[in-house]
Amino acid sequence: MGDQRAMPTMLLATHNAGKLREFRALLGPSGWEVVGLGDLAISEHVDETAGSFAGNARLKAIGYSLETDLPVLADDSGLEVIALDGRPGVESARYAGKEASDADRIRKLLSELEHAGRPRSARFFCALALAQWGSLILEATGECIGEIAAAPRGNHGFGYDPVFYVPELGKTFAELDEAEKNRLSHRSRAVESLLGKMQIR
Repeated sequence: MGDQRAMPTMLLATHNAGKLREFRALLGPSGWEVVGLGDLAISEHVDETAGSFAGNARLKAIGYSLETDLPVLADDSGLEVIALDGRPGVESARYAGKEASDADRIRKLLSELEHAGRPRSARFFCALALAQWGSLILEATGECIGEIAAAPRGNHGFGYDPVFYVPELGKTFAELDEAEKNRLSHRSRAVESLLGKMQIR
């Protein structure tokens, strides 16, 4: 008989289907099965009240780890634009209001940049925190440097992907297929760092 051991399971602290899909692709090759909050019917909500990506990731990882015995991975990630003094930053998901769509947030971003009159340099940043039973285990970060495009391009990805332009590729994140994006995204770099730390320890 073959090896019947089940893959270890990790809870990703999100209801975002696009984010869950990315993390499954990033963690699957390392042998992890990734489930989301909806898969476990966890309705508890952890507020992101910290003033940093790392702080919010910690809050979510620790908070949701009290709701399950599984290890919990939380990320807080977003877009920082130099011309906007780092905005939208930790408010990336709430930039145009709590109920706003991705398109609403992109419209607000491009509108603000029209009046900024400075370079459109930006970065996507991701902070990860891994916790279990209320205790923080590991943290990692990753970033990807790019620019804000003049208009949305591409149909892949989610969030600000259609306007995050990578000069060396000549494409926005939304013009990359999943495999291309997962080779260089801020999340892939953070996951690579986290997996390295998990193996060391």
